[in-house]
Amino acid sequence: MKKQENFQRLQSLDALRGFDMFFIMGGGTIVVGLSTLFPNAFFNMLAGQMEHVKWEGFACYDMIFPLFLFIAGISFPFSLAKQRERHHSESKIYKNIIRRGLTLVLFGIIYNGFFAHLDFATQRFGSVLGRIGLAWMFGALIFMNTKTLTRLIITAAILIGYWLLLAFVPAPDGNGAGCFTMEGSLVGYVDRMIMPGKLYHDIHDPEGLLSTIPAICTALLGMFTGEFIKLQKEGLTPCKKVVYLVIAGIALVVIGKVWSFVFPLNKNLWTSSFVCFVGGWSTLLFALFYYIIDVKNIRKWTLFFTVIGMNSITIYMAQRIINFRYTSDFFFSGLVKLLPEDAQLLVSSLGYVAVSWLFLYFLYRQKIFLKV
Repeated sequence: MKKQENFQRLQSLDALRGFDMFFIMGGGTIVVGLSTLFPNAFFNMLAGQMEHVKWEGFACYDMIFPLFLFIAGISFPFSLAKQRERHHSESKIYKNIIRRGLTLVLFGIIYNGFFAHLDFATQRFGSVLGRIGLAWMFGALIFMNTKTLTRLIITAAILIGYWLLLAFVPAPDGNGAGCFTMEGSLVGYVDRMIMPGKLYHDIHDPEGLLSTIPAICTALLGMFTGEFIKLQKEGLTPCKKVVYLVIAGIALVVIGKVWSFVFPLNKNLWTSSFVCFVGGWSTLLFALFYYIIDVKNIRKWTLFFTVIGMNSITIYMAQRIINFRYTSDFFFSGLVKLLPEDAQLLVSSLGYVAVSWLFLYFLYRQKIFLKV
C-alpha cells in the first residue's frame, strides 16, 4: 500500500508532462508572439529556441519529444510495482506492455492520416507516437528482466554500439563510414531499404527503424530515474535524491556535449550524444519539478499543466482531428483584428491555447482520461 501511495504523490510527473505538451499545444507560438510584440534580445533568443534545428545541433524545441519519452520511462517502475501489488501475473504485465507499445504505433499511423489515404504505398508508418511506443516497450521489457547494473551495461552498450555502427559501417549508397548526413548516413539507408510506405523526408525518416534503437536508452534513462525516486533507503531523503539527480543530470549533459565533438548532437539520427545531452536536461527538469511539487509540496500553480499532462495523448491526437483553430477564430478573431499587427500573433495564440485547455479541463472535471 505504501508503494501505491508513493506513486500517487508523484504529481510532478503530470505537471512536467503538461509543461512539455504545452509547447506542442501552442506554447511555442506564444513565445514567438511575445518576441514580435516585445522585440528584444531575450525574447528573440527564446523565440529562436521554439523551432527544431534543421539537422545537427540543439534547440529547446528538440527536447519536447525525448522529454515525453523520458517521463514515460519514469512512470514505469511505479506502474510495474502497482501491477504486482494487485497480483497481476507476469504474463499479464507483458501483455499490457506490448499492447501499450503497439497501440501507440497504431495511433501514430492514424495521426499520419491513415483514414485520409487508405493507401499503404503512400502511408507513412514512422511517427512520434510509434517511436515512443516501441522505445518504451523495449525499455520496459529490458527493465522487467534485468537488474540495475545489467541495465546500465545494456544502455552503455547500445549507445556505444550505435556510435560505432554509424562511425565505421558505411551505407552502401552513401559517402563512406562516418557520414552523418541525411543523404549518406546508414540510418537513412536502412529506412529506405526496410521501412514500408512513405518516408517523412523521402530519403530519411526522423522516426525510422534504426534510430529507434538508441531511443530505447532515452526510455531507460527515465526508468533509472523512476527506480531511484522509488528507492526506499535509510538516510536517502527526498532532498538528497534531488541532489543526486542534479549531479547525474549535469554529468549526462557534459558527456553528451563532449561526445558531440565526434558524434554530433542530432535529433533526426537520435545520436548517442543527443540521448545523453537531452537525457541530462530531462533529469534536471524532472529534479526541479520533483523538488518544488513533491518535496516542498508547492502545488497550487500546477493545475494548468496537470490538466494537460493527464490527457497528453488526447490533446496530441485531438489537435490532429479537431479544428481548435476554427473555434479559436470564432471567439477571438474579431478582437485580434482590432489589435496592432505586432500583437495579433500573441493574442491569437493565447486564444488557441485557451480553447484547447478548456477542452482538456472539461475532460479533467468529468474524470475522462485517455489511458493507453
